[in-house]
Amino acid sequence: MKRIILITILIASFSIFGFLHFTLDDKYKVEGEKHLKNIKMLTDGGENAEAYLSFDEKKLIFQASYGDIKCDQIFTMNIDGTDKKMVSTGNGKTTCSYFLPGDQRIIYSSTHLADDDCPPPPDSSKGYVWKLYESFDIFSANSDGSDVKRLTFTDGYDAEATVSVKGDKIVFTSMRDGDPEIYVMDLDGMNQTRLTFEQGYDGGPFFSQDGSKIVFRTSRPKIEKELADYNDLVENGLLRPSALEIYVMDADGKNMKQVTNFGKASFGPFFHPNMEKIIFASNVNSETGRNFDLYLINVDGTGLEQITFNKTFDGFPMFTRDGKHLVFASNRSNRKKGDTNIFIADWID
Repeated sequence: MKRIILITILIASFSIFGFLHFTLDDKYKVEGEKHLKNIKMLTDGGENAEAYLSFDEKKLIFQASYGDIKCDQIFTMNIDGTDKKMVSTGNGKTTCSYFLPGDQRIIYSSTHLADDDCPPPPDSSKGYVWKLYESFDIFSANSDGSDVKRLTFTDGYDAEATVSVKGDKIVFTSMRDGDPEIYVMDLDGMNQTRLTFEQGYDGGPFFSQDGSKIVFRTSRPKIEKELADYNDLVENGLLRPSALEIYVMDADGKNMKQVTNFGKASFGPFFHPNMEKIIFASNVNSETGRNFDLYLINVDGTGLEQITFNKTFDGFPMFTRDGKHLVFASNRSNRKKGDTNIFIADWID
């Protein structure tokens, strides 16, 4: 009898703790997210976004604003969310940070040379628009934020920089020629070369795992009304991001191909390590246009699959090189409305 009672207690304990373990592991998971497991939240409060891995994949660099920080600054933290440090100047507005090979230096864009204060917000009378601040330039610095060096010196917006896995090139977006186009340059800022030439915004570029391809977001206004609206906005350093598609091209700008054709806002594309698929954020299935989820698609535009099902925002995905983990930003489980946090999850193919 005692043995039966003991076995019963053990089974009950196993069931309770097994259930508890399952619940904790899936605390941040939404029904339907079969590719994600053991989701962990690495930041807790404020607006945190665009978290990208160091070359040794032990750290993340990202932009954030919270508390007394009124506009985004650049931070680094360990892959488990510990040892969070500001590494930008603390002045102006920053965006789009990345580690350089060896992880001893970083790059990011900032407006701090123009003004210590945050730049003014975009003109709300134009509707929902992004401001491509002409005071943004790209800088490099030591990974602790010291020894800041300017890499771009042209008039106009220079930002959205990322680094080739090969460690030889930086790809970025610039308005130096009057239209937002994609350029590449050496790690020291030399040999800046334009890659895209069609009218429309080209930005948010990332290299493939072998450095041979670039995936990016783009707008291609076609009809007269779209062109007039686009031109008016660009002249004022503005962009309406309501219709962005995903494109790929060779690292030298050749063989450009369109991947998506949704007529919605798709952005933040990143190659799966197998280079046969691309993960990105989109509102393609949102009835209101305000809900962004992560999607996976074949490079040829087939096989669209929804990855996240959170009812607010998921974006800025990045795979580890082995494809076993995914870093992304999300509004899920936030303490207050508007908070965006950084998450990491096991990836299940």
